[in-house]
Amino acid sequence: MTLAAGPIRARCDSDDRLLEADEPLAGLQRRSGGDFPGTIAIPALLALVRSARGRTAPLSRMIVAIDDGQPITVWASVQASDTGSVIELSHWRAASPADADEPANAEEDLVRHIAEGHALVDAEQRVLAIAAVAPDLQPLATALGAIAGARWTDYVSFGTSLRQPAHWRLLDDTPVSIEGSGRTWRVRLFPHGTAQDRTAAFDLYFVPDSIERLPEPPKPAISPATGADAAPAGLLGAQLAPALRLPINRIIANAETIRTRLAGPLAEQYASYAADIANAGRHLLDLVEDIADLDVIEAGTFATAPDAIDLADCCRRAAGLLAVRASARRITLTTPADPVPATGEFRRVLQVLINLIANAINYGPEDSTVRLSAGRGGAFAWAAIEDEGKGIDADQAERVFGKFERLGRSGDGGSGLGLYISRRLARAMGGDLIVERASTGGARFVLRLPGRD
Repeated sequence: MTLAAGPIRARCDSDDRLLEADEPLAGLQRRSGGDFPGTIAIPALLALVRSARGRTAPLSRMIVAIDDGQPITVWASVQASDTGSVIELSHWRAASPADADEPANAEEDLVRHIAEGHALVDAEQRVLAIAAVAPDLQPLATALGAIAGARWTDYVSFGTSLRQPAHWRLLDDTPVSIEGSGRTWRVRLFPHGTAQDRTAAFDLYFVPDSIERLPEPPKPAISPATGADAAPAGLLGAQLAPALRLPINRIIANAETIRTRLAGPLAEQYASYAADIANAGRHLLDLVEDIADLDVIEAGTFATAPDAIDLADCCRRAAGLLAVRASARRITLTTPADPVPATGEFRRVLQVLINLIANAINYGPEDSTVRLSAGRGGAFAWAAIEDEGKGIDADQAERVFGKFERLGRSGDGGSGLGLYISRRLARAMGGDLIVERASTGGARFVLRLPGRD
């Protein structure tokens, strides 16, 4: 699928009202249920415009939207001023059906918001557009933006014996060094098209490697019972998880190479076996990440870093990241509009919301609605995720937050740790996470955080 020509330009005022817009943005605004002129009705674009407010430099990233029930992707850049914002869109394209079918997880969604650099690249890893948030990535962004057709792989140093050129699955999650930056980075690649689509685009994210590092475990203690060295707390998170990621990612990469027949013709039954191996690898990697998170939050030294956040904006961001997955099950996501100031660690709040929304999508019925709302109550701000599923009985309301609790579910690939971790994170931020029966009969999870004036 060929990338659409651009740019598409628009202008909005300081109240996020879209005043001017080229087609196809004006048409998408109307099809998304908004007026034109009127408040921006595309959640991901609205979140980007609000995030850009107060910045002197343009804010750019790839966003996902739903147009007549089909996912689309577009590179969006917003330059904010006191009177409003100028929007420029490029590389507008319909997403491949594989985008909706590709397994996704909260870790991958979260990468989009913890990355400090973001680029759109083609199947040959040539940079089509790039933006950098971190000052030490600006020279790289400037160099790649100045040369049409430049490959990002030529501008970084790989910390492994990776031979170039390499398949994108081997590049994903690889540590790199960048000239002018004293930090080590990891690159993450998310495809937009199928492996057979040689014109496919990729989102490329630069994530500081320090985010992946977890607290060092305490020194081994002497067990009074045996006199032997006891296993250090946080062993998996601090030592085994980083060591396991690389071989598991290689298993997934090799299985996908076989499944997509990039290595040559293959009988259908063997391609199916390779798909099973890749899916099992993803499940194992999810489990490793969950247990690594568990090690961190149960360590005595665990603490969050409070940020001034807008809880409604966090809801819109999380919903935007999961819009394609919701569309695949014909589930509508509704989000709050008015700001709800709160205090919490942005990355952890987003992690909790993504987990709650993903659960609502996975366990809610097709052709239903998942409603996100947010507000204030006393000293607390709250965000609620409400689905139209069969709900959770009163006697299960506490059990559902138990460690490894699955409530009898099996075969869905879950670890039973997501809600346990989410509640622990909420409480570490001075809030809580509860579940109640929704007015629709489904489940209503409510995240509470300290409010902010």
